[in-house]
Amino acid sequence: MQVSHTPAAVSAVFDDPNLIAHAGLVPVMRLAGRCGLPRLVTEKVRLTGAKNGAGAAADAKVTSIVAGMAAGADSIDDLGALRHGAMPTVFRGIRAPSTLGTFLRSFTHGHALQLHAVHRRFLAELAAHTPLLPGSDEKAFIDVDSTHKRVYGRAKQGAEYGRFKGIRTLHPLLATICTPASRPVIATVRMRRGKAADSRGAPKLVSEALATAVEAGCTGMRILRADSQFYNAGVIAACRRAGAHFSVTTGMNPSIKRAIHSIPDTAWQQITYPTAVPDPETGDLIPDAEVAEIPVYAAFVSRRKASRVTARLIVRRVRDLAKPATVGEQGELFPVWRYHPFFTDNPARTLQAEQEHRHHAVVEQVIADSKASALAHLPSGHFHANSAWLTLWAMTCNLLRAAGALASAFHAKATTATLRTHLVQVPARIARSARRITLHLPHNWPWQHAWTHLFDTVHGPPG
Repeated sequence: MQVSHTPAAVSAVFDDPNLIAHAGLVPVMRLAGRCGLPRLVTEKVRLTGAKNGAGAAADAKVTSIVAGMAAGADSIDDLGALRHGAMPTVFRGIRAPSTLGTFLRSFTHGHALQLHAVHRRFLAELAAHTPLLPGSDEKAFIDVDSTHKRVYGRAKQGAEYGRFKGIRTLHPLLATICTPASRPVIATVRMRRGKAADSRGAPKLVSEALATAVEAGCTGMRILRADSQFYNAGVIAACRRAGAHFSVTTGMNPSIKRAIHSIPDTAWQQITYPTAVPDPETGDLIPDAEVAEIPVYAAFVSRRKASRVTARLIVRRVRDLAKPATVGEQGELFPVWRYHPFFTDNPARTLQAEQEHRHHAVVEQVIADSKASALAHLPSGHFHANSAWLTLWAMTCNLLRAAGALASAFHAKATTATLRTHLVQVPARIARSARRITLHLPHNWPWQHAWTHLFDTVHGPPG
């Protein structure tokens, strides 16, 4: 593709007051308003004692940040993209980036918890108004994981040298909810110091995530899935108290090794994956594996009796490609295996339970999505400001997922980057007539039907 005119025949002037660059924010923020985001912020966020009026009009400031993140902002300065062209005509209460930065820096730990409460209720409202979690009345998966976010400012509170040598990080913990037919939404998040252990605060977060899932309409079977760093008695006890099932990778401790060695060779079942999956340790693609089960395994036997748990131990084994098998004249004699056990009370059959546990990797897509959007930076030197930013990203992510679910079946499972490109970052020119505003969008926009369906749905009478 080439520019159709010579350089001398093309000029550019920023002078049109009737243009907006992100027309998709109109239906998206209408959806946020319909689901009560401003009202929830007014009810629950009380920034008492905030200086310079930072606590005033918290609803307008929260919605301004959410709108900026939905448009692609990954720093406080980027929120200034909302203040252009005809945006003040279409939206009321847009705040300047300096005002929003002051607002975030006024947060304390208690205010961050108030924002968590808004997030939980907002997710429940989104699930009630949109097909956000289809099939949640039958089965839902709650996935827990943590990630390290590299930071560069030495003055950032809580940034420490943690898992990665020579790299200063903050250490967010998050839980997502999905169903077999839906993409994940974010149940809850927590910001932690860089040196925090992976499982620090996990039992409390698990309890909150399971309760949030119920509020979001997950009235069927709930299964918590997690990696080996969350294999502890506190996490399992939180699941039991909430009436949920669990499926947690165990790692290879001596007790697990003894249990695996007791499995007879005849118990292993062959499983072939529809597509090759990567080995979690080597990254090699694995087309097939073998699975076996120990129906009764007692975990945490060294703890007090109330903390001991008996459930299934399911083991998947794959060939260790890094250690070639011993080969003799008659062919392969001693194949070398890698074992991947997980502890579960999932009532499904062995192969189905193993397949559902492997699907836990979907949470990594959410983490990757976050680092390609609002969490590309943690923009403040204040720990609680970054904690609030993390929660606001989670709210924005859920809002975009709900908008995609209303737009089309394709957008219901698209990434948030795709949702921004197709539905949010649409330029438009406004025209005013008889106290009405008309948005004139680009002719032949490829996703016109999905955008129009979203717009008509959120501007129609409540369903």
